[in-house]
Amino acid sequence: MFRRFHIFTLSALVVIAAGGAMASAQGAGPGGPRGGGPGIGRGGPGGGLPLRELGLTDAQREQVQQLTQQHREQTRALFERARAARQAQRQAMDAVPFNEPQIRAAMQAVAEAETELAVQQARLQSDIHALLTPAQQQEAQKMRADREARMKERRSR
Repeated sequence: MFRRFHIFTLSALVVIAAGGAMASAQGAGPGGPRGGGPGIGRGGPGGGLPLRELGLTDAQREQVQQLTQQHREQTRALFERARAARQAQRQAMDAVPFNEPQIRAAMQAVAEAETELAVQQARLQSDIHALLTPAQQQEAQKMRADREARMKERRSR
């Protein structure tokens, strides 16, 4: 019973983490997740890049939109792969009788799909970062560090 609970808890954490990654990647596109333009905010294609505050030029905004569009199809395929892997994982965990190799294989498939999504997200973020001027890159790094410090402070309370 404990083993099954442990596997369920682990899979739930993977799904929650994946949901965050997918929501972040899906926020890409014209208008961004909050209607502020492409790549704006944490949920946009810039990932953790604070694009709104960096004062992108019109040309940079257009390039971000183009990169986002290029990555969109591949990301959709990865979302579908992850969704199918999670569905197979749920079925394996619900199967009677208990089949450990099937659960392990399903969990491996989920992990691989989530890894591909994370790599795709990081690749897009890296491509967008490369579009920034050195000054914008430095400012983005400073903003990220400030945000991390605020999050760490909140956690310690």
